[in-house]
Amino acid sequence: MSGVGTVKLKINGVEVTAYEGETILDAAKRAGIRIPTLCYLEGLSSYGSCRLCIVEIKGSPRLFPACTTPVSNGMEVITDSERLRKYRKMTIELLLSEKPHVCAVCVANGNCELQDLAREFGVDHLRVEREWTRQKIDLTHDFLVIDNNRCILCTRCVRVCDEIEGVHVLDIKARGKDSQIIIDMDDDWGSSKSCTSCRKCARVCPVGAIYVRDKPISETKDKNIAQFIISRRRR
Repeated sequence: MSGVGTVKLKINGVEVTAYEGETILDAAKRAGIRIPTLCYLEGLSSYGSCRLCIVEIKGSPRLFPACTTPVSNGMEVITDSERLRKYRKMTIELLLSEKPHVCAVCVANGNCELQDLAREFGVDHLRVEREWTRQKIDLTHDFLVIDNNRCILCTRCVRVCDEIEGVHVLDIKARGKDSQIIIDMDDDWGSSKSCTSCRKCARVCPVGAIYVRDKPISETKDKNIAQFIISRRRR
């Protein structure tokens, strides 16, 4: 990033140097400071939907998503506090309650980022009523499956299909609780003429919403695929 100016900020009391235009998450990662994320994936554009990466900024009562908030000179950021842990735990509970996320009967059990975060933040029960959705499971593709009953709308699949594979087969329809991932113009996956069957969507899905049929998820998931491809293209 030659020719780009730098700014100085503090993260958890530690002075950090970042490049202008970078996000708080970028600066924290370079400094070795972990901020929990779910919708964020290195190599893809930031979406800011899950709100797990929220941080506190001194002088503001608001909470800010670290993946989309740019750094500024003199900024003082807190990435871990009792308040942040409370909101992150609540966010995980809400994500789990929106769909029938029952780990024992999920194909992603043991290989699920949402499950890992629930364990990290001590979510062992839900304080809100669960939504028992009954959305169609699309089994029409030769080997790829989409189960919107597991989807958390992180849009990783949409972004990797658009930004890395370049075909934009997947997208979102509707709004709010009615939102769901669709194939092309809300078609069955098996009838798609644009899908290249590259499996990238299944590789980056953090839960059990998109997967390769008859393959262990531990063998098909690879959240580093987007950054890997971008780095190879630059060579």
